[in-house]
Amino acid sequence: MAGHSKWANIQHRKGRQDAARSKLFSKLSKEITVAAKMGDPDPDKNPRLRLAVKEAKSNSVPKDVIDRAIKKSVAGEGDDYEEIRYEGYGPNGVAVIVETMTDNRNRTASTVRSTFSKNGGNLGETGSVGFMFERKGEVVYTAAVGDADTVFEAAIEAGAEDVESSDEGHIIWCADTDLNDVSNALEAALGESESTKLVWKPTTTTELGLDDMQKLMKLVDALEDDDDVQRVTTNFEATDEVMAQL
Repeated sequence: MAGHSKWANIQHRKGRQDAARSKLFSKLSKEITVAAKMGDPDPDKNPRLRLAVKEAKSNSVPKDVIDRAIKKSVAGEGDDYEEIRYEGYGPNGVAVIVETMTDNRNRTASTVRSTFSKNGGNLGETGSVGFMFERKGEVVYTAAVGDADTVFEAAIEAGAEDVESSDEGHIIWCADTDLNDVSNALEAALGESESTKLVWKPTTTTELGLDDMQKLMKLVDALEDDDDVQRVTTNFEATDEVMAQL
């Protein structure tokens, strides 16, 4: 979805540098600890952990930070984390999914609710916007890995469902339950991916103009600044002209 991939590009370009990197490392480390706690601390025997480690590496998280996060799970840390999903609306009715990992459900709910209301949004009930998204596996490769035909053939051979290729790179989609197998097959065919993760892919989008787009970015930035928030997904659509002005 254009909205989904464009949002990732905005984040990358804006890149609030050191503070954002530190926060990202912390969130990726938390995901590794919880994934290791829920299964085996060996990534080869734990698909969720393997994907968490792969995503951390693609974001340049140092090996010692990854190892430390896995050791925390063995030491019993991460026991109290709950994964809670919040759904709501941003400017112009754009759908927003907020994935959190928290040791204090009340604190997180209160913070997420107030962040929505302070930034022109509304927190809804669970399921209020979820029907506008599908849970999918997403594997991203740079354009340098090959042309569209080469990547498409490799993706279909690996068991993927669809490929979106552009000058910026290739986004390969698969069923959420197939992500581990598909990413392993793609790695054998194309090498290490730029990113491999489970995402919420919009099935319907909401067109935003510049003013609403700026408001949405403010809301998403505020949500992502919360340490309990792991990931924020929206279903916005915007023209290239609007994106260029951000």
